Amino acid sequence: MYPDEILIRGAKEHNLKSIDVILPRFKLVVITGVSGSGKSSLAFDTLYAEGQRRYVESLSSYARQFIGQMEKPKVDFIGGLSPAIAIEQKAVSKNPRSTVGTVTEIYDYLRVLFARAGTPHCPQCGREVRAQSAQEIVEQVAALPEGTRFQVLASVARNRKGTFKDTFAQARADGFARVRVDNEVRSLDEKITLDKKRKHNIELVVDRLIVPMGANGVNEEGVNEVISHSSSTSPTSY
Repeated sequence: MYPDEILIRGAKEHNLKSIDVILPRFKLVVITGVSGSGKSSLAFDTLYAEGQRRYVESLSSYARQFIGQMEKPKVDFIGGLSPAIAIEQKAVSKNPRSTVGTVTEIYDYLRVLFARAGTPHCPQCGREVRAQSAQEIVEQVAALPEGTRFQVLASVARNRKGTFKDTFAQARADGFARVRVDNEVRSLDEKITLDKKRKHNIELVVDRLIVPMGANGVNEEGVNEVISHSSSTSPTSY
């Protein structure tokens, strides 16, 4: 066993002349030399090829049929070798907006990781942001202090440019009477003119209620209706 080193004996791949090398494990190792000295032959065609080949051989025959099998490199012996990963060098176009994440193409994977494994918090109040069922939303609204006036809003546009004429027309056709545009409640019967070059927040006013709400207050069916019209549900106290 070779717990602290990788031992290579008789490496003959390409232009390697039966070399013997000992590489420390758990260290950053640089293989350097002039062009044609065998750097890639040692790192990729010997170390990586053998590590990948051994790993694939440890898989089931069913799994191996989906993975390309690598040929055994020309080497007498390699000890202490773990499954290997190789990242090829490639030219990257320079962009002033590039980051380490975009250049290494790991940015999209990090987005998925943070979305799945992370816990988002509100940047304003610091509270945890989590998905809620329709029943949880109803219970949260019912727990508001008596006499609280609030609106049930369906967000249809957030920080988007445009005049939203079609959005307002569709809302009227769906039976809505009011809409909140940039935190201002407007009647859909009036002509609403917006600057198409500016970003706007558009929310449909689904209902306006007072706690306690009675039999016709917010229920699961009403919450599901809001969700169907929006990308987010936002009961708002005022």
